[in-house]
Amino acid sequence: MTILHQLMILLLVSIVVRMLDIKQKYFPVLVVLALIGIGLSFIPIFSDFSVASDVLYEVFIPGLLFVSAYQFSAKAFKSNAPVIMTLATVGMLGTVFLLGIGIYYTSALIHPLAWNVSLLLAAILVPTDPVSVVNILKQSNGVDEIADIVEGESMLNDGTSIVMFTIVLSMVETGGGFSILHFLQEFMVVSAGGVGVGLITGWILSKLLRFTSHPDYLVMLSVLTAYGSFLLAEQFGFSGVLATVVSGIMLSFAFAKKETEEEKKTRNHLNIFWNILNPILTSILFLLIGIQATSYLNFSQWPLAFLIFLLSLLARTIIVFSLMSIFPNWRKTLFRNILLNFLLLSWAGIKGSMSIVLLLWTVNSSVGNQSLVISIAFAAILISFVLQSMGVYPLTKLLKKVESK
Repeated sequence: MTILHQLMILLLVSIVVRMLDIKQKYFPVLVVLALIGIGLSFIPIFSDFSVASDVLYEVFIPGLLFVSAYQFSAKAFKSNAPVIMTLATVGMLGTVFLLGIGIYYTSALIHPLAWNVSLLLAAILVPTDPVSVVNILKQSNGVDEIADIVEGESMLNDGTSIVMFTIVLSMVETGGGFSILHFLQEFMVVSAGGVGVGLITGWILSKLLRFTSHPDYLVMLSVLTAYGSFLLAEQFGFSGVLATVVSGIMLSFAFAKKETEEEKKTRNHLNIFWNILNPILTSILFLLIGIQATSYLNFSQWPLAFLIFLLSLLARTIIVFSLMSIFPNWRKTLFRNILLNFLLLSWAGIKGSMSIVLLLWTVNSSVGNQSLVISIAFAAILISFVLQSMGVYPLTKLLKKVESK
């Protein structure tokens, strides 16, 4: 059976699951799809199915991030930009190092991992995925601003995480020592380059959209920008993810600048296309994640994987708590129920598609204890995805109940 037949089956499964209209508040549909993917891996036609990290990275990620970015409210981004950018940069760096330290010392008690490998695991597990959680947050009254921060942070930290991961992976493969100066220099160059490419391509797109109102051309221009900015940045060694996200945000700002009837029609044409493509990409992606994960889940270090999952929650909570406390307006807003609000922000940091892409990159690398590292990471990601997705809605209801008192 060809890859095309397999993809058609996956598309059919995703359509059936979405038509069942599962109550996503309690059991997100993407969790269902990932678990179904695990089940499909035991069927002969999918027993030898695998997908390269490059396919996930270059086909799925740009489209998913672009639609999230251009549909993200420009007003919400402006009002929360300092918080979002702080969490997506300083927060990511701090969480990686804190989690890396936790993994290094915790694994020493069960199955020792080298410092570089511990840091690599942390870089894989830190990026957050808003796909499965933002809709749940927005369905719960009173947490819209938290949902905006989670979504905005997740869009930007995907780019940050890839930059950190590639630097750490190179360090692991070469066996070189860690240099904070080299790390920061590389981080700044790759990130700034990606942002620059995104600003240019996003600006060009916003101008071109004013020259045509034809739906087909509008869609083609948006696709060209989403994937073109990504590939252009990657060609120059910059962050393609940041380029795609920034170009999408530029488009969002362009739409927000003038709310004319023509602008609304343009946005509606784009939404029709991307709102069809987006669920197709996400559904197939999470089915693929389930299928791909199965072969790595039969290992003996599940206790260590669960401990690392808990450490990832703890590291994120500490960093989020510390950084959010810097902003006076958030201190005032969250002071009454600060623990519950920060717990919600931390719990909403679910691992997902980007972590899987980073993980699959290690399959063909020369990482020590490679099989164990991949299995631990897959298990921790799966635990996070299932438990945290299911826990977000109860937490939002608890928040609402506490605040109503």
